[in-house]
Amino acid sequence: VAAHICHANPEYRHPFLVSRDSVKRVGLIVITTDKGLCGALNTNLLRQVLNQYKEWQAQGEEIDVCCIGNKGFGFMQRIGANIVSHAIQIGDRPQMEKLIGTIKVMLDGYVKDRFDRVLIAYTRFINTMKQEPVIEQLLPVSGEKLGSPDSVWDYIYRSEEHTSELQSH
Repeated sequence: VAAHICHANPEYRHPFLVSRDSVKRVGLIVITTDKGLCGALNTNLLRQVLNQYKEWQAQGEEIDVCCIGNKGFGFMQRIGANIVSHAIQIGDRPQMEKLIGTIKVMLDGYVKDRFDRVLIAYTRFINTMKQEPVIEQLLPVSGEKLGSPDSVWDYIYRSEEHTSELQSH
């Protein structure tokens, strides 16, 4: 359904689906562990983040960072990044309540045009021997990311009043 809505041409388009013409400011969410002793897990990710960060700076883009995990938070502080929110000491089983405020700063920033795009940097688990660092675009959500539907559907949006009328008949 999300892929169909992304590829449709409705009158209303959610801000998360609208691409910006130019990118002047980037929001980056960096997810690392709180503690070390995990081999190159954090190192590989933070190396990739640093390279991308320098590339954005060279292109004149401003970067605001949200850090989840102590290792990423400390690293981004050391390189002088503009950290707008962070969550640390979240444990092995993160609770949504501890993360939602941290992430909402980034989502609200995108909706209010503070960011032209929001990216997320994390380590993708492949198996116990292999994990790969990933930086991917979170916003705007692209139709390609959701998949391409075989056909295009048209959606009819109805208000609650109209829906209740139809149900009573």
